[in-house]
This record gives sequence, structure tokens and C-alpha cells, in this order.
Amino acid sequence: MNKPAFRTEPVSFARRGGKINNRQQRAWDALAGSHLLDFPRLANDTSIDPEHRFDQAAVFGRKARLVVEIGSGRGEAIVKAAADNPDTDFLALEVYIPGIAATLVAMQNQHVDNIRIALLNATEALDTMLGPASVDELWVFFPDPWRKLRHHKRRLVTASFAAQAARVVKPGGVWRLATDWQHYADQMLQVLEHSPDFASSGDWDPRFDGRVITRFEARGTHGGHSIRDLSGIRLDPSTMGS
Repeated sequence: MNKPAFRTEPVSFARRGGKINNRQQRAWDALAGSHLLDFPRLANDTSIDPEHRFDQAAVFGRKARLVVEIGSGRGEAIVKAAADNPDTDFLALEVYIPGIAATLVAMQNQHVDNIRIALLNATEALDTMLGPASVDELWVFFPDPWRKLRHHKRRLVTASFAAQAARVVKPGGVWRLATDWQHYADQMLQVLEHSPDFASSGDWDPRFDGRVITRFEARGTHGGHSIRDLSGIRLDPSTMGS
């Protein structure tokens, strides 16, 4: 199979610059070798060879529930969740290197060992890296809202993304979402309602207790934005249509 050298579809993220500070560098030096996944790339440093597969048991050294967070940022949500749930494995997908470094600092400070991080475009992870029905919970918290109309095509949560999520989430597993942009929340709700693979309430969820209030969310609330939580339960393909 000929592998494309460059992406042909718009991505949902914008790479930001930024240096890591001395404390972050020390955490990187201490933890990146064991907690930042190493895998073959395809076209650039956020891509992955489509032949590579994530082996959870080999990576974590055990069999456990798996929670995947897309766009983990500075790691505030996933590190707190991992600290509170040591019997669960957590995989953070992030493209912002200073955010990954901040996550490693938080892991070091809280003595968290049940997180692995992948510097990776999340859609590629859902397409190929993660196995079918391998994820217990998939989190998409506060993705870039791409506010301008001409940029809406870059939003992550779409019907096609729902199909990608459905490939990896186990039957009975949960896809959790949150945003502070009402227009995007409406789009997310519509995506869930129209997905043939997920069951949703058709309304906003109560706040997910497992989601810590991050600085990003606090800024949104301070700016007068309403926080919307949503979720979908993965339907069992073997019973669908029966």
C-alpha cells in the first residue's frame, strides 16, 4: 500500500509554539522514556504508521479498564482521574509538547504511574492504532471550538468522528464530551442524536463527577459561558437492528 506523504484532510488542531521550562524538562527527562509512547511515524511528528497497534497489556503490564482522553492539554483532568482510579489505565492523546511536559510534571508531583501519553493526531489513533472495542471510556473535553464559520470544518466532533469513536469504544462503554461553546455543544448533541452507534439522552448531562475543573474551564465560566456535558453509550452491534 502506498502511504501518503502528507495529510489530505483538515486537522482539528493547530500546533502552538512554546518552550518547556526547567521543571518540565526535568520531568520530561525522568518520565518521557517510560510514559511517552514511542512508535513509528508516517509523515510528521503527530502521525503514526497505520500498521502500528497499541498493546495495552504490554504497555501497562496488566489488564485493566482503559480510558482515553483526546486533547489532554496540561493533564489536569487525566492526572486527577488517574490518581483517583489507580486500577484503571489512562491514555492521553496530545499534540502540544508544553502540555505534555506539564502533564509529566503533574504525574511526578502526584506519584501517578497509570498514564501513558501519545504525541499523536487523535483521529489516526482511532483509525488504526487502537483496537476495535478496546476502550471503556473516550473523553473529549473542551476541544477547540473553531468559532469562525469558515473554520467549522475543522471541528473534531462530527458524524465521521462519531463513527471513528464507535470503532474503538466497547459495547456499553461511554463517550464523554464537554464544551463551553453553546454552538459547538448543539453540534455535539446533534452528532450524538444522529449516530446509529451511540445511545444518548437527547439532552445535556449533569456535570461528570470524574472531570476536574481545569483552569481552562474556569476561564470559560468566568467569561459567562455555560458548561455543557454530554455522553453517549456505545450500542452493542450484535443486537442492533434486531
